[in-house]
Formats: sequence, C-alpha cells, structure tokens
Amino acid sequence: MVDDTIEDAKAAMRLRAHAARAGLSQSSRTEAAAIVAQHFFDNIVLQPTDVVAAYWRIRDELDCQPILVGLMDRHQTVVLPVVLGPDQPLQMRVWENGAALYEAGFGTLAPAELAPQAEPDIVIMPLLGFDSQGTRLGYGGGYYDRTLAHMSKTPKLIGLAFAAQELDAIPRDSHDVPLDAIITEAGLRHFGATA
Repeated sequence: MVDDTIEDAKAAMRLRAHAARAGLSQSSRTEAAAIVAQHFFDNIVLQPTDVVAAYWRIRDELDCQPILVGLMDRHQTVVLPVVLGPDQPLQMRVWENGAALYEAGFGTLAPAELAPQAEPDIVIMPLLGFDSQGTRLGYGGGYYDRTLAHMSKTPKLIGLAFAAQELDAIPRDSHDVPLDAIITEAGLRHFGATA
C-alpha cells in the first residue's frame, strides 16, 4: 500500500529536483557527463561476465552515453530498459555493438524487440533526486521498483546525477530500494553495507 503522505512529500521534492536539474547550462551538463563517466570507470569494478543495465538519456537527465561508449569499447554486456506498460516491470534488452536503437517510449531509445534479454548485475539508474542515505527519487512511475522486485538476483544499484540534485532526507516507502552508490561530477559515494 502506498503512503499518501510520503507520495505528497515526494511530489514536492520532484518539482524542486527537476528545477535544480533544468537550471544547469549545457556546457555544465556535458562536462559533468564526462567527469561522471571517469568516476565510474575509475571506481566501479566490472567483471568480464557482468551485465550492466544503463539508460538512454531523456529530457535533462545526466547523459549516460559516455559510460555506454566505454562499456561497449570494453566488450561489456549492456542492457537498456524498455517500458512495456504502466504496471509492468522494465524489459532489459541486450544492446549489441553496432546494433541500431529504436524509439522505446518516453523519448528514450532501446534495442529491437527481437534483441535478447538479460538480468543485470549492475544497474545504472537515472533519477530526479537523491539524499545522503542513498534514497533515490525517481519520476514516480515505479518502473525500477517493479523491475527489481521481479529479478532473480540482487544487482548493484548506481545512481547517476548532477550534484545539484541532492536533496535533504527523501521519505522512503516500503517498496523503495536504496542505491548502493551515487556518482555525480563531485565524485562517488557508497551507501549502506558497501560504504
């Protein structure tokens, strides 16, 4: 059951976080994406067999493309999420090097319908806001929550954001899964047991 008080608080936080993110200049965004990619590859240990879920940026999210390019250059298995429906988990489709991407709803791109699917060991997540406890504030659709609940393994969750998206304490509902780490242009922070 969803707590309406928590949802109301999150809705107000989403407005603040989105305004902070939207206020960044294009040059700041481009520079931050490159720095975040450097922090990712300097600090995240990847096994050759790891499947990494990333995302194709929409709106004014931190651009994950420098990380995607680096993962492909390293021959890492990459999956991109596809929204199948409003109450369904995301489908994680393998993006093979050189394969075309197609419109997948919400302004994002993803591999074709016939692309193989795989469960990720690491999930790189977009977000609207985060706090010092690793709570992720998403868009409110619950797609990642449903996806994680349906997975047979527990992946490492890494949020990508601009430092300006940090908020004071975000209320956490019972279905909210905290991040293991957040990477911004200011660096990487671990949360919980991995700290």
